[in-house]
Amino acid sequence: MRAHIIVSGIVQGVGFRYFIYRKAVELGLRGYVKNLFDGNVEIVVEGEKDKIQILIEHAKIGPRLAYVKDVKVDWEEDKNEFIDFQIKGW
Repeated sequence: MRAHIIVSGIVQGVGFRYFIYRKAVELGLRGYVKNLFDGNVEIVVEGEKDKIQILIEHAKIGPRLAYVKDVKVDWEEDKNEFIDFQIKGW
């Protein structure tokens, strides 16, 4: 399964990408997390649906300094595009 996730709120400059990276690696997921120019964070993730759902629940909370306003998820078919999980720049 694959999910395209957009997280909005105070999610940049608070360690959000590193928080998601650690959880995704722990869950054995593949894909990336990156900051967007509009202040949101984008997560594209592939793997088992139940593990992706766990990651989404963590994204709804975020790290201690984050304030998550909204999490939008679009489910897609797995494209087997990734071999690991990465933090991307802009």
